[in-house]
Amino acid sequence: MQLKPLFTFLTSLAKNNERPWFQERKAAYDQLRAQFEQDAEFWFQELARLDPGIAGPLGRKSLFRIYRDVRFSKNKDPYNTHFSAYFTASGKDIETPGSYVHVGPNGNTLIAGGLYQPDKTQLTAIRQEIDYNAADLKAILAAPDFQRYFGTMSGDRLKKSPAAYSVDHPEIELLKHKSFTATHQMADADVPTHEHFLAHVVDVFRAMVPFCQFLRGAIVA
Repeated sequence: MQLKPLFTFLTSLAKNNERPWFQERKAAYDQLRAQFEQDAEFWFQELARLDPGIAGPLGRKSLFRIYRDVRFSKNKDPYNTHFSAYFTASGKDIETPGSYVHVGPNGNTLIAGGLYQPDKTQLTAIRQEIDYNAADLKAILAAPDFQRYFGTMSGDRLKKSPAAYSVDHPEIELLKHKSFTATHQMADADVPTHEHFLAHVVDVFRAMVPFCQFLRGAIVA
Protein backbone atom coordinates (compact mmCIF):
# COMPACT_ATOMS: atom_id res chain seq x y z
CA MET A 1 0.00 0.00 0.00
CA GLN A 2 1.60 3.23 -1.14
CA LEU A 3 0.60 5.77 1.49
CA LYS A 4 0.82 8.96 -0.56
CA PRO A 5 -1.64 7.78 -3.26
CA LEU A 6 -3.92 6.40 -0.55
CA PHE A 7 -3.90 9.65 1.41
CA THR A 8 -4.51 11.62 -1.79
CA PHE A 9 -7.47 9.42 -2.68
CA LEU A 10 -9.00 9.57 0.80
CA THR A 11 -8.54 13.34 1.02
CA SER A 12 -10.40 13.78 -2.26
CA LEU A 13 -13.07 11.32 -1.13
CA ALA A 14 -13.67 13.37 2.01
CA LYS A 15 -14.37 16.40 -0.20
CA ASN A 16 -16.51 14.46 -2.69
CA ASN A 17 -18.26 11.84 -0.58
CA GLU A 18 -20.91 10.81 -3.07
CA ARG A 19 -21.59 7.81 -5.25
CA PRO A 20 -21.00 9.32 -8.74
CA TRP A 21 -17.53 10.61 -7.78
CA PHE A 22 -16.59 7.28 -6.20
CA GLN A 23 -17.88 5.17 -9.09
CA GLU A 24 -15.81 7.17 -11.56
CA ARG A 25 -12.72 6.33 -9.52
CA LYS A 26 -13.64 2.76 -8.57
CA ALA A 27 -10.64 1.30 -10.40
CA ALA A 28 -8.25 3.46 -8.36
CA TYR A 29 -10.02 2.42 -5.16
CA ASP A 30 -9.86 -1.27 -6.10
CA GLN A 31 -6.11 -1.01 -6.64
CA LEU A 32 -5.56 0.70 -3.29
CA ARG A 33 -7.80 -1.83 -1.57
CA ALA A 34 -5.86 -4.74 -3.08
CA GLN A 35 -2.62 -3.25 -1.78
CA PHE A 36 -4.13 -2.83 1.69
CA GLU A 37 -5.25 -6.47 1.60
CA GLN A 38 -1.63 -7.48 1.01
CA ASP A 39 -0.53 -5.41 4.00
CA ALA A 40 -3.27 -6.95 6.14
CA GLU A 41 -2.03 -10.41 5.17
CA PHE A 42 1.46 -9.43 6.25
CA TRP A 43 0.29 -7.99 9.59
CA PHE A 44 -1.87 -11.02 10.25
CA GLN A 45 1.03 -13.42 9.68
CA GLU A 46 3.36 -11.39 11.88
CA LEU A 47 0.75 -11.02 14.62
CA ALA A 48 0.01 -14.75 14.55
CA ARG A 49 3.69 -15.40 15.26
CA LEU A 50 3.58 -13.02 18.22
CA ASP A 51 0.26 -14.22 19.60
CA PRO A 52 -0.76 -17.89 19.04
CA GLY A 53 -4.33 -16.93 19.98
CA ILE A 54 -4.66 -15.19 16.62
CA ALA A 55 -5.73 -18.11 14.49
CA GLY A 56 -8.72 -16.74 12.66
CA PRO A 57 -9.31 -16.13 8.92
CA LEU A 58 -6.67 -14.71 6.63
CA GLY A 59 -5.72 -11.07 6.98
CA ARG A 60 -7.90 -9.85 4.10
CA LYS A 61 -10.95 -11.17 5.98
CA SER A 62 -10.13 -8.70 8.74
CA LEU A 63 -10.68 -5.62 6.58
CA PHE A 64 -13.65 -3.34 7.10
CA ARG A 65 -15.71 -2.18 4.15
CA ILE A 66 -15.41 1.38 2.86
CA TYR A 67 -19.20 1.54 2.53
CA ARG A 68 -20.87 3.11 5.57
CA ASP A 69 -24.07 1.85 7.18
CA VAL A 70 -26.08 5.07 7.24
CA ARG A 71 -29.43 3.63 8.32
CA PHE A 72 -29.22 4.94 11.88
CA SER A 73 -26.77 7.80 11.38
CA LYS A 74 -27.38 11.49 10.89
CA ASN A 75 -24.27 11.52 8.70
CA LYS A 76 -25.45 10.15 5.36
CA ASP A 77 -22.05 10.17 3.64
CA PRO A 78 -21.92 6.80 1.87
CA TYR A 79 -18.19 6.12 2.28
CA ASN A 80 -15.66 5.93 5.08
CA THR A 81 -12.62 8.13 4.55
CA HIS A 82 -10.11 5.66 5.98
CA PHE A 83 -8.95 2.08 5.48
CA SER A 84 -9.05 -0.19 8.52
CA ALA A 85 -8.62 -3.76 9.71
CA TYR A 86 -9.17 -5.60 13.00
CA PHE A 87 -7.32 -8.79 13.90
CA THR A 88 -8.69 -11.24 16.48
CA ALA A 89 -8.89 -14.99 16.99
CA SER A 90 -12.10 -14.92 14.95
CA GLY A 91 -11.54 -12.53 12.08
CA LYS A 92 -12.76 -8.99 12.67
CA ASP A 93 -15.28 -9.82 15.40
CA ILE A 94 -15.27 -6.53 17.33
CA GLU A 95 -16.75 -8.26 20.38
CA THR A 96 -13.47 -9.99 21.17
CA PRO A 97 -10.08 -8.48 22.13
CA GLY A 98 -7.96 -7.66 19.13
CA SER A 99 -5.54 -5.36 17.32
CA TYR A 100 -6.71 -2.57 15.03
CA VAL A 101 -5.14 -0.53 12.22
CA HIS A 102 -6.82 2.63 10.95
CA VAL A 103 -5.15 4.52 8.09
CA GLY A 104 -6.24 7.98 7.01
CA PRO A 105 -4.82 11.42 6.19
CA ASN A 106 -4.75 14.52 8.39
CA GLY A 107 -3.67 12.72 11.56
CA ASN A 108 -6.27 9.99 11.23
CA THR A 109 -3.85 7.09 11.34
CA LEU A 110 -3.78 5.00 14.49
CA ILE A 111 -2.85 1.58 15.79
CA ALA A 112 -4.95 0.37 18.68
CA GLY A 113 -6.33 -2.65 20.44
CA GLY A 114 -8.01 -4.18 23.43
CA LEU A 115 -11.78 -4.47 23.84
CA TYR A 116 -14.18 -1.61 23.20
CA GLN A 117 -17.49 -1.67 25.09
CA PRO A 118 -17.51 -5.30 26.27
CA ASP A 119 -20.91 -6.78 27.00
CA LYS A 120 -22.12 -7.21 30.58
CA THR A 121 -20.76 -10.73 30.97
CA GLN A 122 -17.37 -9.77 29.53
CA LEU A 123 -17.16 -6.63 31.66
CA THR A 124 -17.91 -8.60 34.82
CA ALA A 125 -15.22 -11.16 33.92
CA ILE A 126 -12.58 -8.53 33.18
CA ARG A 127 -13.28 -6.66 36.41
CA GLN A 128 -13.07 -9.90 38.32
CA GLU A 129 -9.71 -10.64 36.72
CA ILE A 130 -8.47 -7.17 37.68
CA ASP A 131 -9.71 -7.74 41.22
CA TYR A 132 -7.82 -11.05 41.44
CA ASN A 133 -4.76 -10.25 39.34
CA ALA A 134 -4.31 -6.49 39.20
CA ALA A 135 -0.56 -6.91 39.52
CA ASP A 136 -0.44 -8.71 36.17
CA LEU A 137 -2.33 -5.95 34.37
CA LYS A 138 -0.33 -3.21 36.05
CA ALA A 139 2.91 -4.89 34.98
CA ILE A 140 1.63 -4.98 31.39
CA LEU A 141 0.67 -1.32 31.47
CA ALA A 142 4.03 -0.37 33.00
CA ALA A 143 6.11 -2.25 30.42
CA PRO A 144 8.50 0.11 28.57
CA ASP A 145 7.10 -0.58 25.09
CA PHE A 146 3.51 -0.20 26.25
CA GLN A 147 4.42 3.12 27.84
CA ARG A 148 6.28 4.18 24.73
CA TYR A 149 3.42 3.60 22.31
CA PHE A 150 0.30 4.01 24.44
CA GLY A 151 1.18 5.75 27.69
CA THR A 152 -1.78 4.29 29.56
CA MET A 153 -4.91 2.23 29.15
CA SER A 154 -7.73 4.24 27.62
CA GLY A 155 -11.46 3.74 27.26
CA ASP A 156 -14.72 5.02 28.75
CA ARG A 157 -14.90 4.97 32.54
CA LEU A 158 -17.56 5.22 35.21
CA LYS A 159 -17.57 8.37 37.30
CA LYS A 160 -18.35 6.31 40.39
CA SER A 161 -17.17 2.88 41.50
CA PRO A 162 -18.93 -0.18 40.01
CA ALA A 163 -21.73 -1.52 42.19
CA ALA A 164 -19.83 -4.72 43.02
CA TYR A 165 -16.74 -2.91 44.33
CA SER A 166 -16.05 -0.62 47.23
CA VAL A 167 -15.05 2.95 46.55
CA ASP A 168 -11.88 2.34 48.57
CA HIS A 169 -10.84 -0.75 46.57
CA PRO A 170 -7.08 -0.38 45.88
CA GLU A 171 -7.63 -0.84 42.12
CA ILE A 172 -10.82 1.17 41.83
CA GLU A 173 -9.48 3.38 39.02
CA LEU A 174 -8.86 0.32 36.85
CA LEU A 175 -12.21 -1.19 37.83
CA LYS A 176 -14.07 1.94 36.72
CA HIS A 177 -13.24 1.20 33.09
CA LYS A 178 -16.12 0.28 30.79
CA SER A 179 -13.79 -0.17 27.82
CA PHE A 180 -10.23 -1.46 27.89
CA THR A 181 -8.23 -0.03 25.02
CA ALA A 182 -4.79 1.21 24.05
CA THR A 183 -4.29 3.73 21.24
CA HIS A 184 -1.21 4.90 19.36
CA GLN A 185 -2.06 7.95 17.23
CA MET A 186 0.21 8.93 14.35
CA ALA A 187 0.68 12.23 12.54
CA ASP A 188 1.06 12.07 8.77
CA ALA A 189 4.72 13.02 9.10
CA ASP A 190 5.29 9.94 11.28
CA VAL A 191 4.26 7.69 8.38
CA PRO A 192 7.09 8.54 5.97
CA THR A 193 7.25 5.35 3.89
CA HIS A 194 5.30 2.20 3.27
CA GLU A 195 8.13 0.01 4.54
CA HIS A 196 8.45 2.03 7.73
CA PHE A 197 4.73 1.84 8.37
CA LEU A 198 4.57 -1.93 7.80
CA ALA A 199 7.29 -2.52 10.37
CA HIS A 200 5.96 0.08 12.80
CA VAL A 201 2.55 -1.58 12.95
CA VAL A 202 4.22 -4.87 13.86
CA ASP A 203 6.26 -3.18 16.61
CA VAL A 204 3.13 -1.62 18.11
CA PHE A 205 1.23 -4.89 17.86
CA ARG A 206 4.08 -6.61 19.69
CA ALA A 207 3.76 -4.14 22.57
CA MET A 208 0.01 -4.77 22.71
CA VAL A 209 0.03 -8.59 22.70
CA PRO A 210 0.25 -9.07 26.50
CA PHE A 211 -2.60 -6.58 26.99
CA CYS A 212 -4.89 -8.43 24.56
CA GLN A 213 -3.90 -11.77 26.06
CA PHE A 214 -4.84 -10.54 29.55
CA LEU A 215 -8.28 -9.47 28.34
CA ARG A 216 -8.82 -12.64 26.33
CA GLY A 217 -7.77 -14.76 29.29
CA ALA A 218 -10.23 -12.96 31.56
CA ILE A 219 -13.11 -13.58 29.18
CA VAL A 220 -12.45 -17.25 28.42
CA ALA A 221 -11.31 -18.26 31.92
